[in-house]
Amino acid sequence: MEVDEPKWKKLAKCSENSINSSINNLDDGCLMHIFSFLSPIPDRSIKNHSEPGVYPSIETAVSAARPGDTIQISAGGIHRASNIQIKKPLCLIGAGELPDDTTLICSGGSDSALEFLSTCKLANLTVRSELGCCLLHRSGRLTIDGCILQCESNPLDHLSHAIVTTASSPVVSSVLKNSSDSVSVSRTRIEGGAKAVLTSGTLSLQRVRVICTRASIIFWFNIEHS
Repeated sequence: MEVDEPKWKKLAKCSENSINSSINNLDDGCLMHIFSFLSPIPDRSIKNHSEPGVYPSIETAVSAARPGDTIQISAGGIHRASNIQIKKPLCLIGAGELPDDTTLICSGGSDSALEFLSTCKLANLTVRSELGCCLLHRSGRLTIDGCILQCESNPLDHLSHAIVTTASSPVVSSVLKNSSDSVSVSRTRIEGGAKAVLTSGTLSLQRVRVICTRASIIFWFNIEHS
């Protein structure tokens, strides 16, 4: 898949290092506000092709991505994801029409499929964990929109959770709350596991809404400081 160069890169007079530095200096609240207005045009794609901007695995795409990039994960097939750490602001989206079209599988023996240590967004993806958790949130503001999180049935179900957050920050004022660690979940199916959410830090589950259909249960909730 060919990816057009971003317009700002053609017009900018400053160096790439200074651009990345400026993005890294933005607080999490500002980055998530920017993400909410951006169209998900991929800067990186994951397919089995050797083309510029296209990578064979999620791990290599994350490693090559710059802060603020969008990674589009191709539909069809299985994408292996085990303990992939994401330490910069990124948006990961599935390329299919539905989240079922793009599946990430975390094999047994791994703590999680994806581990987040920065402000990120996950959209239109299925993440399946054979054991452990689908998503591990360490820090930053994580947004999960229109996804499916599945924990496969096994004799050790009590160790499986869709989302685990270990974020533990000091009490923050209302002025800084928008830039603190949190998880926001919307329009997301959660299946299997002992619990949908496990918190071992200072965050707590809040504002839970559920819609039950014949085929599934769809969740909206936040995990944040009280």
